[in-house]
Amino acid sequence: MAENMIIASNFIQNAIDEDLKNGKYSEGIHTRFPPEPNGYLHIGHAKSICLNFGLAKKNNGMCNLRFDDTNPTKEDVEYVDSIQDDVKWLGFTWDDRMFYASNYFDKLFECAMELIKAGKAYVCDLNAEQMRQYRGTLTEPGQDSPYRSRSIEENLDLFMRMQKGEFADGERVLRAKIDMAAPNINLRDPILYRISHTAHHRTGTTWCIYPMYDFAHPISDVVEGITHSICTLEFEDHRPLYDWLLESLGYDVAKRPRQIEFARLNITDTVMSKRKLRQLVEGGYVTGWDDPRMPTISGLRRRGYTPEAIRDFCDRIGVAKSNSLVDVAMLEHCVREDLNERADRIMAVLQPLKVVITNYPADECEYMMAENHPHKGGHRFVPFTREIYIEQEDFMEEAPKKFFRLKPGGEVRLKHAFIIKCEEVIKDMAGQIVELHCTYDVDTKSGSANSGRKVKGTLHWVSAKFAVPAEIHLYDYLLKTEENSVESTNFIDELNPNSLEIINTCMIEPSVAWTAPGTRYQFLRQGYFCVDKDSTKEHLVFNRIVGLRDSWAKAKKV
Repeated sequence: MAENMIIASNFIQNAIDEDLKNGKYSEGIHTRFPPEPNGYLHIGHAKSICLNFGLAKKNNGMCNLRFDDTNPTKEDVEYVDSIQDDVKWLGFTWDDRMFYASNYFDKLFECAMELIKAGKAYVCDLNAEQMRQYRGTLTEPGQDSPYRSRSIEENLDLFMRMQKGEFADGERVLRAKIDMAAPNINLRDPILYRISHTAHHRTGTTWCIYPMYDFAHPISDVVEGITHSICTLEFEDHRPLYDWLLESLGYDVAKRPRQIEFARLNITDTVMSKRKLRQLVEGGYVTGWDDPRMPTISGLRRRGYTPEAIRDFCDRIGVAKSNSLVDVAMLEHCVREDLNERADRIMAVLQPLKVVITNYPADECEYMMAENHPHKGGHRFVPFTREIYIEQEDFMEEAPKKFFRLKPGGEVRLKHAFIIKCEEVIKDMAGQIVELHCTYDVDTKSGSANSGRKVKGTLHWVSAKFAVPAEIHLYDYLLKTEENSVESTNFIDELNPNSLEIINTCMIEPSVAWTAPGTRYQFLRQGYFCVDKDSTKEHLVFNRIVGLRDSWAKAKKV
């Protein structure tokens, strides 16, 4: 269990407090996280995971992991495995309480038979389009299906034959018999079972009829002893059906779970629909579910996000009753704040410009002591040689007044090393700058007696002789505009063609050559980066997690 996960007081916790005060659920609080195994989980699911497991922990209760595997046409064992990995990575455990809706297929079938026998369910032959026509609208009542008046005996016979596979997909459904004039459309004889001759990833071909989520959900909750069934806001209109089913099946009011809805998470510039994320994967717009541009938990993990940062984000945004849009900058702030405390600092040059220090011995190399972290301490030694690389953007031949990096005749300090002065600019036949000739002040070595001489600029650098080449992946948002970040019918048209930039010119200090995938660093003055899972000693690959604020970039915009 995540030790630093804090569930602040919210309306759901207040409801739990009230229930406990009134003597309900004396056996303890019991929640569940019920994902569908039809895709990888995304950051929105992380909020639900943190909420359900966090509420259980806060109230000394339990939380189940239950797979809603009632639609075999879209489900796969790959998704089951990935969901378990994601929940564990976020820092939570379900102990021995991992369940599947398919565990209860026999029980659900019995409940359906019970409703039929009570005259509260019937087999309907209308197709999907006809059902829509009969359902009515928000302002007009629906019409009874012509099959609504079938006898109990006929409905039992037809439902048994559905179960035996005598009918084709879509030929018949089992519907609840409630009220076709109900103001809540979800109570207008909703479907409970449909036919699907599709092998299930757990039950194989045992079943060819499968329960709808609205039917399986409340019964699964009761079977598992769930006390508080926490759902996202779109299920608020489904709650009367949840209660109707439990009442119709005769479950004791005192032992029925309480369904409470909260607002789902929407983030600017972020695709938050599993269906759309699946479209991105299957359409080849990304490299997979764990593409670091994806808002999936596995994508964020590969990019370098930490579980602590995601839990902190979920805690900060809180739990609301109405939908709202959270700025993605808040998520980035949380990961930046977390990595600032845990990531070691190193030097990497993304776009190298060679600097020759003309008064430094050509065959000499000395190792500069460099701190690993300003707060945690530790140090490493970085090789310094006559030829080094600095960032191309750290030099300007015609620099404005507020440019405090390197310029002709100007001085800067090399981090952990010396002060250098630009003496000459070398250009190629096309007039492009290819090399700088500088001199260094031998008395200004960092840590020496004269190292306190002040210059306004400090640059990161790497030794040209010892630097290690690396491939750098820079990520931008998948969507081009914030306005299309929540729902867009043509969201593919809004994809950002520049969401990934690959830099193959990066040179990085040699201390990271044997770094394991998943290791995170702050590249000085660049941002936070993570070693990609495909990285090898022969071919280093880093993903940018999040950038640093750049005061010079802001100044350029003024």
